[in-house]
Amino acid sequence: MATEPTPNAEARQPTGAPASVAEAPAQGLPGSSIEPHALVGENRPRLAVIVINWNRWADSLECLESLMRTDQPVRIVLIDNASADDSLERIRAWASGAESWESPAGPLGRLTRPPLRKPIPIRELTDEEALTARPGQELLTIIRSSENRGFAGGNNLAMRHALNDPAVAYCWCLNNDTVVEPDAPRALLARMDATHKVGMCGTQVRFYHRPGTWQQLNGSRFKLMTGQSHGIGANVPVTRPFDPKKVALDTDFVLGASLAVSRAFLETVGFMEESYFLYFEEMDWSVRNRGRFAIAFAHGAIVYHKEGGSIGSSGKRGQRSETAEYYLLRSRLKFYRRNFPLLWPMQYPLGMWQMTKRLLRRQPAKAKAMMRALLGMSRG
Repeated sequence: MATEPTPNAEARQPTGAPASVAEAPAQGLPGSSIEPHALVGENRPRLAVIVINWNRWADSLECLESLMRTDQPVRIVLIDNASADDSLERIRAWASGAESWESPAGPLGRLTRPPLRKPIPIRELTDEEALTARPGQELLTIIRSSENRGFAGGNNLAMRHALNDPAVAYCWCLNNDTVVEPDAPRALLARMDATHKVGMCGTQVRFYHRPGTWQQLNGSRFKLMTGQSHGIGANVPVTRPFDPKKVALDTDFVLGASLAVSRAFLETVGFMEESYFLYFEEMDWSVRNRGRFAIAFAHGAIVYHKEGGSIGSSGKRGQRSETAEYYLLRSRLKFYRRNFPLLWPMQYPLGMWQMTKRLLRRQPAKAKAMMRALLGMSRG
């Protein structure tokens, strides 16, 4: 499903060796804070970064602090999915400088230290305004959604707004529980520009709390008969060599935590299917894309992901929340019914078996959530 040309401009690490901030040019001014560099003056950025916030303002602020240090002009659009935890007030206070920012402890604190100089120019829009308003020169646009639109709906609204700027060629959907190396946007742009008829593109995604280990390289392989996926490079040390071309060719779908798409892809294939709400949107997108656009891999772009912060969608056995179990099974049934109806009935006995395993693990609440998904009931 994927094609990838020989790496060029951003291919500085074909072995997967860790990047260093020291490799990036010095940024900002001396003192206790630095100037944001993501969008400067009259630059017309070609890359829009889409971030969804839902009741996780602290994660969003850390993500924004890292994003705004890039030397590549980008347009940043944050959509708040009707949070109930005063997220908007906290983000406004951070941008104005009324609330101080302290970089978290740990090795990745280097990506958000020292804090950005405030105030940071922002523009706020309602969801209705976002559909028609043309992006301006503000460093950050905040869309106040009137409802929780889920993963697909939130990203779609923000991408539609970003594309109102004709200069934007690519949209990068980035989870708010991530931080990025300062040269990640430049590496992503270089790969997508170098790939013929590029549609979707992923990055290196490393675990935030285990930065020496990959969560995934680009995305996953997908087993059609079982509905199970396997992350490429999952849980492998980042020192292990890899072939970027092979990773791209092996990618059936790009990991949604760090997923870029081209304007041409959106105009031809369309936006994410919003009826899933959570999970399987990337796979549905890839199936709809078959035979149209290339899947690329920006291996020089490095992202660190906390994994599953909003709803507990952990990849570890037995640690997914009831909400995650419900939507994962519900969306898998919907995916097969939409795209592979002949295989759709097989998902019910598979779902029953998975539900039984939750009961054997003494997780009755998770089994109940899965049963509601199998019966087509609401989450409750």
